Amino acid sequence: MKQLWLYSIRSYLRLGLFFYFKKVEVINLKAIPKDEPVIFLANHQNALLDAILIAVKNGRFSYFLTRASVFSVPLISKMLQSLQMLPVYRVRDGFGNLSKNTSVFTKSSQLLHEKKAIVIFPEGNHNLKRTVRPLSKGFTRIIFQTLEDYPETKINVVPVGLNFKHATKYSDSALINFGVPFQVGSELLNDKNKSVLQLKEDVFLQLCQLTTHIESENYDIIITYLEKLNVDFTQPKHVNQCISNGFETCKKGLPEHDHRLKRLSKVLLIINLFIPYIIWKKMIQPKISEVEFISTFRFVIAITLVPVFIIVVMSVLGVVFELKYAFIYLFSVIVLNIFSVKL
Repeated sequence: MKQLWLYSIRSYLRLGLFFYFKKVEVINLKAIPKDEPVIFLANHQNALLDAILIAVKNGRFSYFLTRASVFSVPLISKMLQSLQMLPVYRVRDGFGNLSKNTSVFTKSSQLLHEKKAIVIFPEGNHNLKRTVRPLSKGFTRIIFQTLEDYPETKINVVPVGLNFKHATKYSDSALINFGVPFQVGSELLNDKNKSVLQLKEDVFLQLCQLTTHIESENYDIIITYLEKLNVDFTQPKHVNQCISNGFETCKKGLPEHDHRLKRLSKVLLIINLFIPYIIWKKMIQPKISEVEFISTFRFVIAITLVPVFIIVVMSVLGVVFELKYAFIYLFSVIVLNIFSVKL
């Protein structure tokens, strides 16, 4: 039953991502082990959308270490736990709660021993800046505890670079850039302090290659110049080379223009989905305090409120007129969505 639930949710999210993103590209997926313990370590830019993309596209039913604050509502907590999310407590959650992480890390070690996959965002928070922030050592604690409790275990570490062309816009394009897995074992326990530093450095360096990485110094100047060049941020290798070569090898991108059919489709789509659109624009978006959550909440509206509204309209059309008009409406909405997103 649990597998059926997870398959159903993943399939629904995959469908939602198809209608939400113009394109989602995945690189190096075949290199990920299927029946071995894996710990995915990803950069964190776009709030919950980061986790959704990895969950849908990594080919495994993974467990996610998630900040504990989102588990505060009992019903939401049960839902998140059913989706294999584990709460992690931070200082801001209260010093008294930090001890609860012990059981979470123990659970994570057991999962790795059972050859499961775990996803962690080691930067510790999200930020739309195109830079890899310093990594916390929480993931190393899980690795060491696993190797201490289960010395025979070999853990596959997979850095993941998440890249968005325009993270807050609709529609956007994304790249999930899986790094080269490297395996670690009990040899790390010989010198823990050295191993912690080495692990963090190895993961950090890979992440800097898998996503656009702009150093903090002169960040604003560099990002402004890159945006003027209209570089494609879903091509991090080219963008990073552009930066390292002093912009001499930069390829200037063509300006993005909305096709007339695309603009018309957006207007007609809004008309057909006017109630969800108004709720989003007038009630939800103005209350979002962190820009990183814009895409997440927009996507949640797209996969919850929009389908409900479509079903209601179809029901009314089917009862008042004929069933064929209900399906004409559904077909129209699907076509308009595809044109407004994919063109």
